[in-house]
Amino acid sequence: MKLISWNVNGLRACITKGFEKFFKDIDADIFCIQETKMQEEQAENIKYEGYYRYMNSAEKKGYSGTAIFTKIKPINVIFGLGIEEFDHEGRVITLEFDKFYLINCYTPNSKKDLERLEYRMRWEDEVRKYMCKLNKIKPVIYCGDLNVAHKEIDIKNPKTNHFSAGFTDDEREKMTKLLDSGFIDSYRYLYPDRMDTYSWWSYMRNSRDKNIGWRIDYFIVSDVLRNYIKEAYIFTDVYGSDHCPIGINIF
Repeated sequence: MKLISWNVNGLRACITKGFEKFFKDIDADIFCIQETKMQEEQAENIKYEGYYRYMNSAEKKGYSGTAIFTKIKPINVIFGLGIEEFDHEGRVITLEFDKFYLINCYTPNSKKDLERLEYRMRWEDEVRKYMCKLNKIKPVIYCGDLNVAHKEIDIKNPKTNHFSAGFTDDEREKMTKLLDSGFIDSYRYLYPDRMDTYSWWSYMRNSRDKNIGWRIDYFIVSDVLRNYIKEAYIFTDVYGSDHCPIGINIF
């Protein structure tokens, strides 16, 4: 089974930059999208033969949002976390399948001056509780733009970014706590020492051309699935957003 995740930084804009060619060429069983920046009624024509489509849009127009295209019809679909504080920005979609749960997530950014760090910390705790609850029922695959570079190996300039949003000690510790709760980072499981492979680059200072990047997009899976991970990908040669797509082959 092939799963893909991509923060498209605006789905309509990404469609003009090659999204549909990648979508069709990769032929994923499940394709998760973050930062759609659109309402569902604006996506009437964004449909692909053979796929069911599920969208969770932010109340604020042109902001955040997630979507999933899946060839496999889910048993159940859950939008959000069921918590008022966190369910206005369209950041989470959960699909239940026979053998696993899939969670597509666009984690809130702590922002430049860390003005949203406290909100982010509460978010992380609730997501971890949610994942652990589901994991007691069946395995979980959790993917998306998680807005954190977990280890120094996951960022080009760790020292100068130590207090930057996405690389604070607090955010990194929350990722560690999540992984310690029965989950694994699929890419690092297969490639523990691989360096200079990132999934996001700033639009400033030609960062992508210089490969000054961060690995902040993930497929996190329940520990019981570790032996079912066949491959993990970061498609660094695919453009169209400030993020590139990532993927796994599993089962």
